[in-house]
Amino acid sequence: MKRIVFFSFLSIFSFLVTFSDVIIPQKHVMALPLSTDSRWIVDENGQRVKLACVNWVSHLEVMVAEGLSKQPMDAIAKRIVSLGFNCVRLTWPVFLVTNDTLGSLTVRQSLESLALLESISGIQANNPSIIDLPLLNVYQAVVSSLGDNNVMVILDNHVSKPGWCCSNSDGNGFFGDQYFDPDQWITGLTRMASMFNGVPNVVGMSLRNELRGPKQNANDWYSYMQKGAEAVHSANPDVIVILSGLNYDKDLSFLRNRPVDLTFSGKIVFEVHWYGFTDGQAWKNGNSNQVCGRVVDNMMRISGFLLDQGWPLFVSEFGVDQRGTNVNDNRYLGCFLGAAAELDFDWALWTLVGSYYFRQGVIGMNEYYGVLNWDWRETRNSTFLQQISALQSPFRGPGLSKVHLHKVIFHPSTGLCVLRKSMLEPLRLGPCTESEAWNYSLQKILSVKGTYFCLQTDDLAKPAKLGIICTDSNSKWETISDSKMHLSSKAPNGTTVCLDIGFNNTIVTSNCKCLSKDNSCDPESQWFKLVNSTRRSTMTKTSSLFSSIVNFPARDFLWKFSGSV
Repeated sequence: MKRIVFFSFLSIFSFLVTFSDVIIPQKHVMALPLSTDSRWIVDENGQRVKLACVNWVSHLEVMVAEGLSKQPMDAIAKRIVSLGFNCVRLTWPVFLVTNDTLGSLTVRQSLESLALLESISGIQANNPSIIDLPLLNVYQAVVSSLGDNNVMVILDNHVSKPGWCCSNSDGNGFFGDQYFDPDQWITGLTRMASMFNGVPNVVGMSLRNELRGPKQNANDWYSYMQKGAEAVHSANPDVIVILSGLNYDKDLSFLRNRPVDLTFSGKIVFEVHWYGFTDGQAWKNGNSNQVCGRVVDNMMRISGFLLDQGWPLFVSEFGVDQRGTNVNDNRYLGCFLGAAAELDFDWALWTLVGSYYFRQGVIGMNEYYGVLNWDWRETRNSTFLQQISALQSPFRGPGLSKVHLHKVIFHPSTGLCVLRKSMLEPLRLGPCTESEAWNYSLQKILSVKGTYFCLQTDDLAKPAKLGIICTDSNSKWETISDSKMHLSSKAPNGTTVCLDIGFNNTIVTSNCKCLSKDNSCDPESQWFKLVNSTRRSTMTKTSSLFSSIVNFPARDFLWKFSGSV
């Protein structure tokens, strides 16, 4: 009879969960311009603004934002918003603003010089108003269109001489290279910053993309990058100033003991790039857990440490082959997303571009790293977009303390989080906006915050469950493996198991896999990341209701007679 009473209680609770109102988070309205507060980028009200950007290429020989021969400019801007991005990193070459001959070319003339007749027809059809405008005016029009759609813009000086980036010998790599005159570069930065002074959606300027080559050295970096930062800030004090590192924007380690010396503060952000191919074919040839652990540790050593020092870190390029057939990229992505969730840094995906007018001598080249397909009409990979969707909103930061600090259990390979619809249904993956607030104790107990219920393993290949007897080994969850993304426990029979994904995204426990050595094994179904969060879930009201119920005077009855749920 006692069991019947208990499950009647749960049935009532399940009914309340199903029909109670949920809280829908308010969309944050940014108050521009942006600045920095320790490691966070914030708006004028001091609330965090997470840059969730996509790269839009405009630095190749044509010097026109890619895709305008395929779709109307406003349609592309609206598609960016619909995909969940709030920002564009819009590339540009120095010569666009320092070479009057190039900058005064019209779109038609630029395309004709490369015999791109099909692109001329496409722009006449999709964006006829720009075909005879000077290139610089078209760049301004793209920024304006993005602003009309409430998309922030970061102006990224990608190269000096227009063309594809990057190699050690392309003359664009470091100060003093053939096409990289420091004085001309300062002039270009100053003109661009001045041109967009007072344009509110231009929130930042990235000084230079992927410094590289045999001439690179830290002393010249400090000398010239500090001059560039001062020039931009003097011409446009509203924008955040973004400084890249050495070695193709992978290395900022020289900043550990020697910070930048500038006349202004509250506007400096550092950027880094992180791809699967950054580490060659290590992901394909090595064990994913071991490679992930090594790569993340290295990233923290040479750039991620800046977050701990109180600087914002902007991963201004990451990306994968959107076709899903590149093993190296696929394995890298889960590790990257786990780190991106845990560190909650700002980022920009490479790339929006589905195809190019002209790249590396090829007309109409397909871009397989592009979110959009060749004709810019559809997305290439909806699964990928789901994976990054949870990272397009901040987990924490100034102004986001809607609830007390807690954990969410994030699953990188799906972009979803562990949640429960009711106490009578199994735990499963779902939108992180509906995630439970979890507490992870010093005793390594994962409990639903504000309740007596903890995560437990039952038997191998069975659903994980919530219970209230949280002292046994099946309630203790260790973070194991080099990746630090396997959550492991002991089943009641003593078997070591790991959290895993079962049928219909239910949360189950399985034998731990791919912990070391095996290079062909894929561990990603068992990769979970415990992420700090203070953002309110749509389930918060329900959870509060649940908390009040389980804390009513009969809770002792539950402890005595319930067992596990």
